[in-house]
Amino acid sequence: MTSWESAFAEIKRGSDEILIEEELIERLKKGKALKIKAGFDPTAPDLHLGHTVLINKLRTFQQLGHEVIFLIGDFTGLIGDPTGKNVTRKPLTKEQVLENAQTYQDQVFKILDPAKTTIRFNSEWMNELGAAGMIKLAASQTVARMLERDDFKKRYANGQPIAIHEFLYPLVQGWDSVALESDVELGGTDQRFNLLMGRELQKSQGQAQQTVLMMPLLEGLDGVQKMSKSLNNYIGITDAPNEMFGKIMSISDDLMWRYYDLLSFKPIDTIAELKASVDDGANPRDVKILLAKEIIARFHSEADAEAAHQDFIQRFQKNAIPDDMPELEIELPSEGVAIGNLLKQAELVGSTSDAMRMIKQGAVKIDGEKVADTRMLISQAGEAVYQVGKRKFARITLK
Repeated sequence: MTSWESAFAEIKRGSDEILIEEELIERLKKGKALKIKAGFDPTAPDLHLGHTVLINKLRTFQQLGHEVIFLIGDFTGLIGDPTGKNVTRKPLTKEQVLENAQTYQDQVFKILDPAKTTIRFNSEWMNELGAAGMIKLAASQTVARMLERDDFKKRYANGQPIAIHEFLYPLVQGWDSVALESDVELGGTDQRFNLLMGRELQKSQGQAQQTVLMMPLLEGLDGVQKMSKSLNNYIGITDAPNEMFGKIMSISDDLMWRYYDLLSFKPIDTIAELKASVDDGANPRDVKILLAKEIIARFHSEADAEAAHQDFIQRFQKNAIPDDMPELEIELPSEGVAIGNLLKQAELVGSTSDAMRMIKQGAVKIDGEKVADTRMLISQAGEAVYQVGKRKFARITLK
């Protein structure tokens, strides 16, 4: 790969859509540092992992030598982002916005390099624009154009009120791109209308149009709804290490890979190797532990991550093997016994094919140690505790 090709591969990693991809490639080929913008309205005091999907991508650009602008929407925060809302959002007070903005700055530098990050507030240029400038800006778009936006369209069709000031939000976000002369703007897939407005307004002002890079919305702990504090399905980056560890371990095995793709800093090849290991029988829980420790170390420390892991073991694994379970004596053939046949004889599985499937899922253990080999042959006499899944146990003596 050439330098721009490898850079583009990292930039595109995990993204949902890039508009316009060819424009970004041409900019990268020129080898100049680009202005990368992402805006965050300080509507709540703490960030969660869903917010960090964009911040992680800013970090990628930063590591590639580009100029990263972390834009705090202290002006847009006073309007209230209508994205995804079926009711008019209650604007925050200026005091609330400024207080939340300070916590954002403290938290974002757990990911970004403060020496290479420019913090800007959009009140800088919006206050200068003034009432006359705002009217002129509003005159650049029509109500029909605004109603093309999906959430506005739905609310209008359902007879739900849309306040006039909500139409201003995408205009102000677009004007931010003009004020910063941004080359690339990052946003979630739900921000498509606002992001493209930046391109329109830049074109109207004679500027080169920014590339829009949209990142997927991270599902919360339920694996369905987008991560949100209001839905209580979030992992806050200020959560205590033990709480963060427990939440990450609670996500499904399928969702784990989504979190790896959007939150992990591990190389793409390393994640592919982890997926292959699980396909070959490794326990997904162990891979999930690696993810939990990586994220906790990022927002706390390596020591906190290890301590949270040990606490998890003590609370959830120490007493995993019950004292009371079936006890069996089984004759050991001279040639040994295949693990699948043994589990079937002990009635821990319904068939040897069930045993193979459970082994591949990492759900079979002998004395607490996971069995990874579906062709495992047991040839030594003795006693051991065999486990299938979380609830089936048997103490088997081979004679």
